[in-house]
Amino acid sequence: MNILFLEGPNLNLLGLKSSKVNGDRLTLDKLNKHLRRHVRNTNHNLKIFQTHKQFQAINYLQRNRKWSDGNIIIPTTWSICDWSIAETIKIVETPTVTVFFNEPYDLGGKKSVSIFKSKNVTPIKGSPLDVCTEALNILINKK
Repeated sequence: MNILFLEGPNLNLLGLKSSKVNGDRLTLDKLNKHLRRHVRNTNHNLKIFQTHKQFQAINYLQRNRKWSDGNIIIPTTWSICDWSIAETIKIVETPTVTVFFNEPYDLGGKKSVSIFKSKNVTPIKGSPLDVCTEALNILINKK
């Protein structure tokens, strides 16, 4: 299974946010390594991309739509204001899991008010490592 992982605005600051709150220093790099370890030695492929820019996110989804069997998106604030990304997800119709972090890791956007809603989208919420692993498992088990 080929899985696209799209990380939205300010996720590169996850380590800064986590160190100010609880001192555990969960960085984006640590999160990405955790995800890669989860699919290592399996027949699953993972492409990870972090951006603040909406047009880059849309290009990433569109250019990889034939390669991808599933998408995982941590939309942060895109989930409340970026209709163009939401529309791309809906049009492409690839199974997609949107991931939202619990406090203290929340970086904007709420599962309850997300505009990322369509028949191919499953929203989930939790602590970063656990919820991202859950997102991978949801897609892997759908296949």
